[in-house]
Amino acid sequence: MRYGGPVFTAENFNRGEMRFGTQVTRALLDRLSCPDKKLKIIHVAGSNGKGSVCEYMTRILLAAGKRTGTFTSPAVYDYCEQFTVDGVPLTHDKVNGYIDKVLSASDGLSPTAFETETAAAFYAFYKEGCEYAVIECGLGGLTDATNAAENKLVAIINSVSLEHTAYLGDTVEKICAQKAGIIRGCPAVVNSLQTEAAEKYFRSVGAEIAEAPRETVYGDNTAFSVRGERYVTKMLGHAQPYNAAAAIAAAHAIGIDGKAIKKGISEADLRGRIEVIISGGVKYVLDGAHNPAAFAPVCGFLKNENPENVTAVYGCLSDKDIDGCLKRLSATAENVICVRCPSPRALSADDVYAACAKYFKRVIKADGIAAALDKAKTGTVAVCGSFTLLKEARSWIEKRL
Repeated sequence: MRYGGPVFTAENFNRGEMRFGTQVTRALLDRLSCPDKKLKIIHVAGSNGKGSVCEYMTRILLAAGKRTGTFTSPAVYDYCEQFTVDGVPLTHDKVNGYIDKVLSASDGLSPTAFETETAAAFYAFYKEGCEYAVIECGLGGLTDATNAAENKLVAIINSVSLEHTAYLGDTVEKICAQKAGIIRGCPAVVNSLQTEAAEKYFRSVGAEIAEAPRETVYGDNTAFSVRGERYVTKMLGHAQPYNAAAAIAAAHAIGIDGKAIKKGISEADLRGRIEVIISGGVKYVLDGAHNPAAFAPVCGFLKNENPENVTAVYGCLSDKDIDGCLKRLSATAENVICVRCPSPRALSADDVYAACAKYFKRVIKADGIAAALDKAKTGTVAVCGSFTLLKEARSWIEKRL
């Protein structure tokens, strides 16, 4: 095996290398006998909520009896969760084998980690006998490696906000143009949770704007209406009915039966997105929010708690809008414990502390996530700011269940 062992982790690849463009991935797929062209592809882009839409689409297709592969990123709790077949992650040995097959076909191409994983996902889903593939964009859309794929049934574009402006552009319209790049020879559905400028842009390129959910009721589950039908989802936060509505519109566009759509929405469940675990009388809320728009759902959820009894454990990567995130978070939590994310791209705990001190009444610093959770003494503890925080946090909590 070319990366020295049967179990892959994020550290097996050089994550510092980033390349835009679809040429290398397309060349890999061609050398693998074009597995993408043998699949029916649902391609998902957007700034926030892509993983949720992928989960909804996957569960809808499974409810319709369709064998489905799903490729998402980044991994939250385990590397192989990025590659699922019928909602179940492939084994480490299988992922290892499929990646090794791609590497064997890569002579002269020098693919990046993400290009390798993208090609491996399509190859794996074809070899595993999938009919459908639900594919999440990595960054942007137009020049993202996943956009090398052919045979798209539908493109879904979720909510768009200013993000990765150094790569995608410094206006909403420029970012929309990047996201809309996935619309190639297929219909497109756009989440209605958009700015006016974004919605105007997507209408101009002929995309369907999904109907906004109505009669929404929040609780342990979320109930809402779309197209005159009532749906229930286990996924929490005010954005989830909008995410579900986009998936519902896309499922109708590709001819999925209404009963399967309703069943799939009810069965969708995604860890790391307002994931609630209760242990020792404490409610832990794990969420991978990492930009201001992504903080809106989790902050809305936390507002239903007692803000004086909420502690945030926060860390972030160095390229994120920390001030924009903290402005939202500080409206729902008075206490924050600052940590350094377990990532080479992480902002130091000292820098996180300096930023948090501008917004929170009580700020302390901890040497790692476990130490932060040891220090958290309130009834609700929210771990947020980066997906990279969640694995260690969940492990710490589960040991105390």
